[in-house]
Amino acid sequence: MTDSMIIVGAIAGSFGVHGDVRIKSFCAVPEDIATYGTLMSDDGKRSFEIDITRSIKNGFSARIDGVITKEDADALKGVTLHVSRDALPSLPDDEFYHADLIGLEVCDTGGTVLGRVADVLNHGAGDLLEVNGPTLKASVLLPFTRAHVPTVDLSARRIIADPPEGLFE
Repeated sequence: MTDSMIIVGAIAGSFGVHGDVRIKSFCAVPEDIATYGTLMSDDGKRSFEIDITRSIKNGFSARIDGVITKEDADALKGVTLHVSRDALPSLPDDEFYHADLIGLEVCDTGGTVLGRVADVLNHGAGDLLEVNGPTLKASVLLPFTRAHVPTVDLSARRIIADPPEGLFE
């Protein structure tokens, strides 16, 4: 899979006995997963056209061409769904796709390198940047707020952080 492919969801298994699948959407507007056209598997070898049939707990029930039985649907459990970066809408200046943040260098306001963004997590109270680095004993979770991350420069591949006192010590 190339860097131009962005994960937008996953197939969580079957829904019912007629070949419907459970879809988990990772989109800000969950229904948007069905508007991007052809979705690709993580290896790029399979393509999927999904048709959402209804909203269900933690996702959607959907039909996929060629998936006819419950067994067909179960066989797709765990497949992640990707779309070309070009198919995604552009974002306002203060919003970012998680995929754009992963790998960025994190520096403090004095220019000292703190590490790199390994992941973007959200456990319900807002986004956290998981920062790893050779001088860190363990990953550090930096709150992704304007107060703690005043600058994100995608062109320079750098984040300027003003972390809470003691976070990187």
